[in-house]
Amino acid sequence: MDTLTAFLTLLFVMDPLGNIPVFLSALKNVPPKRQLYVIMRELIFALIVLLVFLYGGRFVLAWLGLSQEAIRIAGAIILFLIAIRMVFPIEGGIMGERLEGEPFFVPLAVPLVAGPSTMAILMLMTNSEGEQLWNWTLALLGAWGVSAVILLASSPLAKLLGNRGLIAVERLMGMVLVMLAVQLFLDGMKQSLG
Repeated sequence: MDTLTAFLTLLFVMDPLGNIPVFLSALKNVPPKRQLYVIMRELIFALIVLLVFLYGGRFVLAWLGLSQEAIRIAGAIILFLIAIRMVFPIEGGIMGERLEGEPFFVPLAVPLVAGPSTMAILMLMTNSEGEQLWNWTLALLGAWGVSAVILLASSPLAKLLGNRGLIAVERLMGMVLVMLAVQLFLDGMKQSLG
């Protein structure tokens, strides 16, 4: 995997456009002047978590005795379940019931931006091609940066796209994630059987 492919994969898995409705819903009780601060704080929390998984992922895998194939298949299953909820939404949204008050760490930072699939992909990248850690860091920072810009502009983007536009984008991103999940699963099965 090259840096551009890693960047695009991480960006699709982070799904900033699909997260706009969830962010707006989670922040509806937060005063408008404070919303940008809360979004930026949650994005920084997410980046810290993702960097920990990028740099510490291979040690976690070794400590737990997990194979790369197991992480690939588990990441594929989680990604597939999230993608299915995006394509076929359920009441309450992707993350289930809504929390009252100002969100802190959960659900915006984790699991929306720094979700289990993103963490699994980062661990796979460092475990399979650890010598490219600098490239993976650039890919992660780029995907996080694009996600940050999109999520910080969530209110204007929601007005621009409208409710139907946001739903269409979320479903489209869900379809792309289904394909990524299937490919991850097939790669994991091929490695475990081959």
